[in-house]
Amino acid sequence: MPKFNWEARSRTGSVQKGVMEAASAAAVEAQLKKYGFGSISIKEEGKGLSMEIKLPGFAPKVETKDLVVFTRQFATMIDSGLPLVQCLDILSSQQENKTFKDVLIRVKESVEGGSTFADALSKHPKVFDQLYVNLVAAGEVGGILDTILNRLAAYIEKAMKLKKQVKGAMVYPTTIMAIAVIVVGVILIFVIPTFAKMFQEFGGELPGPTKFVINLSNFIVKYILLIIGLIFALIVGFKKYYATTGGRKKIDAFALKAPIAGPIIKKVSVARFTRTLGTLISSGVPIMDGLEIVAKTAGNKVVEEAVYKVRQAISEGKTMAEPLQECGVFPPMVVQMISVGEATGAMDAMLSKIADFYDDEVDEAVSAMTALMEPMLMVFLGTTVGGLVIAMYLPIFKLAGTVGG
Repeated sequence: MPKFNWEARSRTGSVQKGVMEAASAAAVEAQLKKYGFGSISIKEEGKGLSMEIKLPGFAPKVETKDLVVFTRQFATMIDSGLPLVQCLDILSSQQENKTFKDVLIRVKESVEGGSTFADALSKHPKVFDQLYVNLVAAGEVGGILDTILNRLAAYIEKAMKLKKQVKGAMVYPTTIMAIAVIVVGVILIFVIPTFAKMFQEFGGELPGPTKFVINLSNFIVKYILLIIGLIFALIVGFKKYYATTGGRKKIDAFALKAPIAGPIIKKVSVARFTRTLGTLISSGVPIMDGLEIVAKTAGNKVVEEAVYKVRQAISEGKTMAEPLQECGVFPPMVVQMISVGEATGAMDAMLSKIADFYDDEVDEAVSAMTALMEPMLMVFLGTTVGGLVIAMYLPIFKLAGTVGG
């Protein structure tokens, strides 16, 4: 039987350590909980000597579709009357994703050791987020776990569809811009210097556009490493600035007001807020807990702060509508519909309708943006590459004219 090193906090607050023989880490955890310990950390002795080497970044990622399939299948099994542990055993054994399989096995062990299903899921936040865990907890308490899981699957599917719409819209412009940068880079670094040498041999005064392109080419060739380093430094600096509270708030606020993309980002934020809060409320999660979860999963600092203001207003006995209107993110129609939902007691249904409406709005806005950007990008690409080519052929045209004259 394997030995486990454990560290836990007692009821008095003191940290204690020890070694225990048990069938699994979950069994050790269950035993320690019986003794009143909390904040438990468990490691199996000799685990570091395992011949299996796991390189960071090479483990398969748990995809959203994996989570959706698992949730749907789990709901069906629970509805059929199968015990929780047996469901987890079956689903883990047939799971092809190695990372997800390991997670499900550990969840099963935790449940076997006496943990609730929600507590077992909460130990794997990279796979099961706070929204997922809280909805499962509500389903366990209310005895409607199968219903909650079906709602969760539907929510994840719609969130995944929304994300795909936005990502899909960015594929075309990103591809065109990448092609433009590569083509222009190749021309400036490899083609222009050849023309410049040829023009130098001919002698004579070069046209202004040709001089500009040759000087730009010389500058890029000379400082190419410095330019690459500067771009890298800007990317790293941007990420570090965005990691700060103030930086993230400013960038997120700018994103909401940005031309073309701003309205889409705002509609996505509204759709995510209403969909998430509606799912939580309809599943029996208290409004205060629901708002805290929504704030943490908002994905935008401005929206997050607005939701926290709503939560504060409700705790003071006010309604949701007023603080939502003040933040400037939510359109008047959304605020009015939420206000009606509060007054009629049908908040979850109203939020669901708003989310469906804005899902369609995002779809239309993405299609319109793509249609607008296609000709703009083609004109940009043609003008940039065409301008470089014309600038380099101007001296040749001039020389041909001189010879002809």
